Amino acid sequence: MRKDKEQALKLRLSGKSYAEISRELGIPKATLSDWFSQLILPPFAQQKIQKRTRERSLAGLLNRNKNQTALAIRRRDKTRSRAQKMIGNISRRELLLIGTALYWAEGYKRTKVKNGRELTHHPVSLTNSDPNLIKLFLRFLREICNVPETKIHADVRIYEHLNEKQLLEFWSRTTNIRKEKFSKFYYGISKSSLGKRPFNILPFGTIQIRVNDTKLFHTIMGWIEGLRV
Repeated sequence: MRKDKEQALKLRLSGKSYAEISRELGIPKATLSDWFSQLILPPFAQQKIQKRTRERSLAGLLNRNKNQTALAIRRRDKTRSRAQKMIGNISRRELLLIGTALYWAEGYKRTKVKNGRELTHHPVSLTNSDPNLIKLFLRFLREICNVPETKIHADVRIYEHLNEKQLLEFWSRTTNIRKEKFSKFYYGISKSSLGKRPFNILPFGTIQIRVNDTKLFHTIMGWIEGLRV
């Protein structure tokens, strides 16, 4: 047997792959396959090769998943960036429609009733936990509804793990509402969650923006009627 084939045989019987033998001896993998295609390897060598094959397959799968994740993130960012540019500057009419739809979805709309009679006082009130949604609603109140700062009040509901002082600072900065305009801080567990949701699902608690203005309440109700199809 030629010397290089003999060396290759020893390496193959030890559990080396064709690629490893090729790198070590400089023999093409095709040649090695021709030489040893009918070779029966001892069990330990088969196990060694199979283990290495599984490890390479797993590494390749992980690498593909990593690349696919990176591609998905780039596609997501590109799509969101393109969509964001489509919005552009919001006109006053668009802000009117957006704010009305927002109140339709999230605002307090039921008229107050006592002893079977509708009360004459109805505040404008919206509660949410999303800082950006709250900022958009306040823009609607200030720019479209012309609500003066003196009439805008806020209440915050927080939970055991939250810090009242830090949240007051956060919401005051986010809403541009002075701290003294925050009437109350409520502590408690959401009735819907009963403490079963992750403790950090509402990292800022929830904030209620309130304007005691019955005429504005009915005006917004009228705008909502105008949106009905």
